[in-house]
Amino acid sequence: MREIVVDTETTGLDPGDGHRIVEIAALELINHVPTGRIFHRYVNPQRPMPEAARAVHGLSDVFLAQQDTFDAVADAFLEFVGGDRLVIHNAGFDIAFINTELALLGKPPLALAFEDTLALARQRYPGAPASLDALCKRFNVDNSARDKHGARLDCELLASVYLELIGGRQPALELVASRLVVGVGTAHARPVRPPRLFTATLAERERHRTFLAKLKAPIWLEA
Repeated sequence: MREIVVDTETTGLDPGDGHRIVEIAALELINHVPTGRIFHRYVNPQRPMPEAARAVHGLSDVFLAQQDTFDAVADAFLEFVGGDRLVIHNAGFDIAFINTELALLGKPPLALAFEDTLALARQRYPGAPASLDALCKRFNVDNSARDKHGARLDCELLASVYLELIGGRQPALELVASRLVVGVGTAHARPVRPPRLFTATLAERERHRTFLAKLKAPIWLEA
């Protein structure tokens, strides 16, 4: 099963206010495990970076002015994602920004199944903090490199968090258990063989008596 972890960084909180994507990353999972394949691009938003947003991700106007605009990276992103399910923390935010960028290019919106790990965390741990940092702490995922938000690093952290949210180490245990069950079932499925008889024959008993007669003063004859 292929899934794609996706994250973006932006110039603000609402694409309806003209805010744009400045970084986008996607990480491939096969059977919930990262394969090492990652898509990652910085994006020129073609607008000034508000100071509040720069404080979150550290991306400056000078740096972003040297990057491609979204139209230059959109097709490569869509090709990487393919038609597989997305895994996103606070999915509504990222999908809204991606679909706004696609609409500006005259492309159809993403219409893929997705898993929102924020909603999943709130369902599993009602009332507990559900930010990515909080979940890293809960599951002992090392996020010490996350002094600022970054789409690629956040995808890598979310991949580890997602594995824990869906049961983490339990699938391996279930696999071992299923193998044990199969082994037991196979043992019980062996063909039934007739019992083997070990009663001595008349000839064997006669040879035994002849052998005993050769013994000198056997202890079982002592009174």
